[in-house]
Amino acid sequence: MLDAARYYAQRSERQSSILNTIDGSDFLLCTVHRAENTDDPEKLRHIFSALAEINKEVKVVCPLHPRTRKIAIDRGLELPFTVVDPVGYFDMLELLKHCKAVLTDSGGLQKEAYFFAKPCITLRNETEWTELVDAGCNILAGAERDKILASWATVKAGSFNFRENLYGDGHAAEVIVETILSGRWN
Repeated sequence: MLDAARYYAQRSERQSSILNTIDGSDFLLCTVHRAENTDDPEKLRHIFSALAEINKEVKVVCPLHPRTRKIAIDRGLELPFTVVDPVGYFDMLELLKHCKAVLTDSGGLQKEAYFFAKPCITLRNETEWTELVDAGCNILAGAERDKILASWATVKAGSFNFRENLYGDGHAAEVIVETILSGRWN
């Protein structure tokens, strides 16, 4: 995953124009799509309320899944932050590379945030990537407004160590190919 992120991050600069659509350079990247958040009206209201409050300080950019947008509209929830249509991988990489921090309920984006040295607030009560929480680069906020805002305060005040090599050096594919070609895997 790290190999791919690094490889495509170089290409994304040439392939993406998403940053031209974002007004200003300081922003947070947010994604909300998991059923555990979108199907629970109270959780989604709490998340959007926290995002609205954070957006008063720094722009929150949210590529919003059509399902999440429909649920929000059907429930009469306001979206007082920057909503953009869903984006492809190159656009997501550019948003990720240029944001200040990430708020997400996505599993993969938590890990990619680490690859690009971005603190992450996870809008869930658990994560697949517990090592990121242990390293202090990912904060589990769940879907409660006050916990999300407290996590944001921690991100604003904190210094994060992304120097630990949790996922290798980005050369796993090369090592795998070398091992296969050498026959050492037999």
